[in-house]
Amino acid sequence: MICLGIESTAHTFGVGIVKSDGRILANVGSVYKPVKGGIHPREAAQHHASVAKRTVKSALGKAKLTMKDIDLVSFSMGPGMGPTLRTGATAARAISAFHEVPILGVNHCIGHVEIGRLVTEARDPVTLYVSGGNTQVIAFDGGRYRIFGETLDIPIGNCLDVFAREVGLSHPGGPKIEKLAEKSEHYIELPYSVKGMDLSFSGLMTEAVQRHGDGAKLEDLCYSLQETAFAALVEVTERAVAHTEKREVMLTGGVASNSRLREMLELMAEEHGGEFFVPPAEHCRDCGTMIAWVGILAYKHGVRQKLEETVIRQRWRTDEVDIPWRSS
Repeated sequence: MICLGIESTAHTFGVGIVKSDGRILANVGSVYKPVKGGIHPREAAQHHASVAKRTVKSALGKAKLTMKDIDLVSFSMGPGMGPTLRTGATAARAISAFHEVPILGVNHCIGHVEIGRLVTEARDPVTLYVSGGNTQVIAFDGGRYRIFGETLDIPIGNCLDVFAREVGLSHPGGPKIEKLAEKSEHYIELPYSVKGMDLSFSGLMTEAVQRHGDGAKLEDLCYSLQETAFAALVEVTERAVAHTEKREVMLTGGVASNSRLREMLELMAEEHGGEFFVPPAEHCRDCGTMIAWVGILAYKHGVRQKLEETVIRQRWRTDEVDIPWRSS
């Protein structure tokens, strides 16, 4: 079986083509880049609509296939931004209807976990999923991926991007903050907010912006922001590892590219006698391959949808999805 997957939850319109044996045949994407500020959902949707046809053609060309070779089309049904989700869903429905192939809408967050498991060969990890739209600690238990901790307000990627924007750094802010943080080891005390197994980053971001306005050095604030936020993320992940007694830790999502977060999480995993995994960057970021792979897993295990059932779900939680392809 060959599946074509479409990802469109936020700034990326991605198309991936994957075989049922796990071979990745193509992974192509086009990223919307705002002229100013953060992501504008309507503008991002317009971008996705303008690049959809050529991105699909590019993926098919890279895979050396035609639509006659495609057995299934899957797409990000949620969670995400409504306008961009609808654009991807419309493209997937058009392909399904015109070429008469089955269609499945899949969960974006589960896509990150499953493509990570595929490319790293991790079996049963506790996953820290960190991006501009989501921050979750996820582990499989009782037929579903359970959320053992999550942000109560803004995701970590959004925290970094908004701080960067407020202090005059261009989007995306995370990589620029990381480079500036490497120039300092002076810690400025900032709000550290872990509430049970959940996290809060809005107060941290606001205080860091205020300190910048009061004259604190930007390098020191970048260093302090990272150290505070990442310590909270590692704390909650460590608790999940201790609770589940799993021996693997995986980091994924756009913020997984941060070397300091990787260093801190790997140290924690080693201290618990566990193994640490990070997928290659192209599979940490939003991509069509993760949607195609989950589509294959779901379809092979009996999940079916009619065209009229492929309605987007902006707030589709990770722990609302049954996982028939896993028993442990």
